[in-house]
Amino acid sequence: MKKLSARRRHPLAAVVVLLLALAATGGLYTAFAPADKAQADETAQSLTIDEGKKLYAVGCASCHGTGGQGTSDGPSLVGVGAAAVDFQVSTGRMPAATSQGAQVPRKKTVYSQAEIDQLAAFIASLGAGPAVPSEDQYSIEGADVGRGGELFRNNCAQCHNFTGKGGALTKGKYAPTLEGVDPKHIYEAMLTGPQNMPSFPDTTLTEQNKKDIIAYLNAVNGDDAKTPGGMELGGLGPVSEGLFAWVFGLGALIAVAVWVAARTAKAKKS
Repeated sequence: MKKLSARRRHPLAAVVVLLLALAATGGLYTAFAPADKAQADETAQSLTIDEGKKLYAVGCASCHGTGGQGTSDGPSLVGVGAAAVDFQVSTGRMPAATSQGAQVPRKKTVYSQAEIDQLAAFIASLGAGPAVPSEDQYSIEGADVGRGGELFRNNCAQCHNFTGKGGALTKGKYAPTLEGVDPKHIYEAMLTGPQNMPSFPDTTLTEQNKKDIIAYLNAVNGDDAKTPGGMELGGLGPVSEGLFAWVFGLGALIAVAVWVAARTAKAKKS
């Protein structure tokens, strides 16, 4: 008893007790709290996937197969990722109409955003793929508009026109206009390559590159967009603008020349 009493009076006894108490508290928290939180998150994710599977069975399985493996009427969805689902369904391109043309057009959205998130979670569970981008990823804050214009002209203008007005492709297909398109959907399109469009993963166009392109499109098509050269003539590019100059400019010159010749001939007669 005397030895125990002496140890209690030791100057370091309080420190040792405090350390033991902290270690015990940390151990109990590690053993119980994280496991509960992880289990709750896992349960919520499982419920989201289950709900998405139900929606998929009703609205998507007839074309893409019950397990997303694809059929003759629709491609496989294994590995396309949540970003592809969010783009296609949020823009109304999916579910597609019964009678499909050369290309599935944008139309009114069928599902709510909560349902789209559930569908995306289910498709993502079938195989790894691009995730839905966060707002920070497609925000134009800190973006370089000039660099974005250069990247857009080099990678996108061949189909979408140099200001994103869209253009015709082969066999009845077309590159849609990018005017008024949500920045998130532009980012997702670059990330996943829907329909005729090639994909531009981060190894091809970095996250900053995509932000720059979105900033450029906002600059030329946004509410504050300006046309320094005057009339944009539809924004269809130098070919159409050159044709306009030739047809109307040269036509006006010919009309003036004819008028001058007629006046000269009349003056000689008189």
